Amino acid sequence: MTSQTHPLSNYIHRLESGDALLPDYPENLVEVVGILKSYGVVLDAYSVNLIYIADHQFLVLFPFFKYFNGEINLQKLLKFWWHDRINYEYAEYCMKTMLWHGGGGLDTYLDSQEFKTLAEAAIQAKIKNNPFMVGLHKLFPEFLPEQVRQLAYYSGLGQFWRVMSDMFLDLSDRYDRGEIQSIPAVVDHILNGLVAAANQPITYSVEIKGTTYDIIPKSAGLTFLMDTAVPYVEAVFFRGAPFPGTVSYNAQAHQIPGEQKDFAYGALYADPLPIGGSGIPPTQLMQDMRHFLPDYLHEIYRNSCRGEDDLRVQICQSFQKSMFCVTTAAIRGLAPHPLDTDDPAQKQANRAYLENWMNRFVHSRLAEVNEPTSRECRPFTRSE
Repeated sequence: MTSQTHPLSNYIHRLESGDALLPDYPENLVEVVGILKSYGVVLDAYSVNLIYIADHQFLVLFPFFKYFNGEINLQKLLKFWWHDRINYEYAEYCMKTMLWHGGGGLDTYLDSQEFKTLAEAAIQAKIKNNPFMVGLHKLFPEFLPEQVRQLAYYSGLGQFWRVMSDMFLDLSDRYDRGEIQSIPAVVDHILNGLVAAANQPITYSVEIKGTTYDIIPKSAGLTFLMDTAVPYVEAVFFRGAPFPGTVSYNAQAHQIPGEQKDFAYGALYADPLPIGGSGIPPTQLMQDMRHFLPDYLHEIYRNSCRGEDDLRVQICQSFQKSMFCVTTAAIRGLAPHPLDTDDPAQKQANRAYLENWMNRFVHSRLAEVNEPTSRECRPFTRSE
């Protein structure tokens, strides 16, 4: 199939001409920048908590207060019980999705002998004076190393989101100063941020009884872009995990793909309408973002057809638009050659690369986010 006959060939030509997967409409710009500002605030909280858990809840089998970041008091307990808090469960959902799908250098390293040796040293230091844990480790020698693998993903995702949070908040500041005035400018900002952080090392160490133990040393050579960003896009943007309550986990029902590679529950595929329903992890993210919406975006939602009655759905729709901008930046950054090249051989290589992306977008929400935004309610007629 050539780029001329591909069902999404128009998007290939759009990317080659320097445009984004999302149309450059003024309303799209406002939605994307506004929602990424809110997302940046939420990611800051997620990042802090994930890194706190990795650093301070190391091999705590029942971490009852892991969402408190070390600050436990009556006021926080009451807010927690009243659910007036950040939904850190969504951050863990993304972490576990990355852990399960794997991919990238982080996944490879966590299966290496070097990791096993370093993890065992940290485990022995942690459980040295705990007979129960010592016995547990002898009976189930793979249990605690698997917990350490998971903690490495806590830290890795936390470091990844630290960069993305700063990037999105800086985008909002530049928009407020009038420096960002188009969707391609948004994509350029994200791409430049990804490139600047590409080789930032991903490391992880834990302090036990005054001694620091490396889990992911700098010498492992793990970096931000290829070892956290790319696996994150694959696991969270594309594959995801089936949401409890929406599909049957019964193998005989065949509602979940039999092959891991066929999973399509990620952010680029998710139907916004179920947002708000029980058991839908993105609902937690949308609930968090609603608290940090900039006034100009919140006002747009208030003036929509249903006002704030479907606020989470509207936030999800804006969020998907923003994620296609992030995906555009990733596509451009990972392309084998500049997408605007005139060299025939390079152009052919680029088109093969872009067609692979488009194959994955066929059943995504790409067509929906490209439809003109309409927030007006149509009157119901019997003919409808």
